Amino acid sequence: MGERINLNTAGTHCIGAYVAKPPGKPRGGVVVVQEIFGVTAHIRAVADRFSAQGYTAIAPAFFDFVENDVELHYGEDGLRRGRELVMEVGMARAVEAVASAAESIASAGRIGVVGYCWGGTVALRAAQLLAMPASSYYGARNVQYLDEPLQAPAIFHFGADDPSIPPAAIARQLAAWPDAPMFVYDGAGHAFNRDVDPHVYNRPAADLAWQRTLAFFDRELAGKP
Repeated sequence: MGERINLNTAGTHCIGAYVAKPPGKPRGGVVVVQEIFGVTAHIRAVADRFSAQGYTAIAPAFFDFVENDVELHYGEDGLRRGRELVMEVGMARAVEAVASAAESIASAGRIGVVGYCWGGTVALRAAQLLAMPASSYYGARNVQYLDEPLQAPAIFHFGADDPSIPPAAIARQLAAWPDAPMFVYDGAGHAFNRDVDPHVYNRPAADLAWQRTLAFFDRELAGKP
């Protein structure tokens, strides 16, 4: 289990974060970037899962820039409010918070980033702007940034049945970054990793994406062959 801390950002604003540390010497660190619903129990569990694999994991509470302690429900009201908060926070401020989070766990070693939904695009931007190895899950906003190169290795995960990311959008990303692995999971839709939501969770896809993400970080952060 992790703990809540205060995280100093590039500006004067202090935001919260959830940190989960491994029992022994860290193999590296992972910044876990939330969906548009906040640092929910699910996101905290993702951080705990990385810590169980030997990584120091930190999940910054990006919405604290606007409103403290936001945890939205997975329904239409939560979706609407989450979209509003994402717009208010803005991508630039989100990337700055990733940099601050990475700095706060720098003692863990090499730091990567994983993100989901909106966080998937934040993870992409961290690979482009911060040179952080990134695992991006179903980032529907990725196509806005196709004209910028990756400055660090990245892998991408998409659901084949995700209406927000049609095959043409995936093809455009592959054309933009041909060396970046892009995995498409049959039978999976958007948010297929969210195991607390039976409406979207797809266990085979989530398990395979987890294995691929862990192997990626083992290689890029921990130096495992």
